[in-house]
Amino acid sequence: MTATPTTDEICRMTGTEQARLIRKKQLSPVEITQAVLDRIHALDPVLHAFCTLTEDSALQEARAAETAVMAGEPLGPLHGVPVSVKDLICTRGVRTMLGSEAYKDFVPEEDDVSVERLKAAGAVLLGKTNTAELGYGAVGHNNISPTTRNPWNIDKTPGGSSAGSAAAVAAGMGALTLGSDGGGSVRSPASFSGLFGMMPSFGRVPAYPGCRDPRYPGLSSWESTEHIGPLTRTVEDAALVLSVVSGPDMRDRHSLPGPEFDWFEVMRRDIRGKKIAYTPDFGGCRVDPEVRTLTADAAQVFAEEYGCELAEDAPDLSEFLDLHWMIILRDSDLVGMRALHRQGLIYMPHLRAAMEQSVTAEDLTEAAKMRQEVVNRMWRFMSRYDLFLCPTVAYPAFDIDTYGPSHIGGAPVESLSGGLPSLWPFNHTGQPAASVPCGWTSEGLPVGLQIAGRHLDDPLVMAASAAFEAARPWAHRWPGIVTAQEARA
Repeated sequence: MTATPTTDEICRMTGTEQARLIRKKQLSPVEITQAVLDRIHALDPVLHAFCTLTEDSALQEARAAETAVMAGEPLGPLHGVPVSVKDLICTRGVRTMLGSEAYKDFVPEEDDVSVERLKAAGAVLLGKTNTAELGYGAVGHNNISPTTRNPWNIDKTPGGSSAGSAAAVAAGMGALTLGSDGGGSVRSPASFSGLFGMMPSFGRVPAYPGCRDPRYPGLSSWESTEHIGPLTRTVEDAALVLSVVSGPDMRDRHSLPGPEFDWFEVMRRDIRGKKIAYTPDFGGCRVDPEVRTLTADAAQVFAEEYGCELAEDAPDLSEFLDLHWMIILRDSDLVGMRALHRQGLIYMPHLRAAMEQSVTAEDLTEAAKMRQEVVNRMWRFMSRYDLFLCPTVAYPAFDIDTYGPSHIGGAPVESLSGGLPSLWPFNHTGQPAASVPCGWTSEGLPVGLQIAGRHLDDPLVMAASAAFEAARPWAHRWPGIVTAQEARA
């Protein structure tokens, strides 16, 4: 490299490339961090991806990382690479608001396990990214931070609840970010924002204190459904993050043993001949016509270019469409959250209504039984297939400051409770699932194809995602707000 790359060139790099150039002493952690901060200063006043920016400490960490490089010290896999973290994930000494009035001044005393591991790998923390209130919504707004906007269309949501994480990476405000997915909150924003989002198997990435500390109502929720995972522009970048944050920890009783595979090696595995099921609509659910077309064409890639056996098929989950919310209530600290509600500290209308809802023990145990049936139906279905494909979400990004689209395919939407069961089932089964960009609508909005694997088969999900990326690459596409900023620079 004969000259230092420009800010725009640095911000277009993958995290893997940034790490490689740092290790080769061809690019400084300070140069990368400053470039990303410059991009944040240019675009985040419009996008509002970050709710807390740790600029001073990020530069301090970058300078320390540069000193270590020049001194020839051992370097971690993420040494000097800027990362952001969703504001539902605890960061020691850094404000973690959870999108909630109740936690607007909360500064955790300890890092979440995943953050601890990012830091140990040498990452530079850029700050915290905006989220829906306590994670209870697939949106990017709350009542304490400005609404996060989608870089592909600033009048649309980037999805949620990992909204800020998705907007940040989609706009080049850091190549790597960590989100969380308790019902689609990594995969939905990946679909809406043109990113790769990987929800690894339940327990693959430990969580603590998030979802595990009963002192904090809301933060302690989602214990049996939450998956920690990356949102990135490439599959390789997701592998880089997962190679750092996965593995067992005694603080999370659900955490899995260390993977008996290499996250980078599995991307190169052959998927030819695999048996794959695809459904456009789970047997008749409403799906946007462009989403249906784009995802159907994407599914054909596996048959036409990789010789996979593709069949249109889906598990019957039609009688369980209201299950997810009841399981989330079961996982919530209703006593603590209802106390917050009585203090006027709950904002979202559907969450306030839930706090006022009468829930019996029988309601909760019936939900647990229904979850068992979902798991059983899914494993029986997956016993016939290696992978399962479907639209990640039934529609493209919807308007900001709303909780869902007003129309799907031109028809008005009265309720989303009976919508496409594409996201939440895999939180209840614990299966790995990813969203890959598979096209853009006529209005220029990204669409995602979901790739789900059998229980614990993260390797095949990563391999299939990498194969699709090789056949239909997406990372070269950038939102107009980015290209316009680069033209002005």
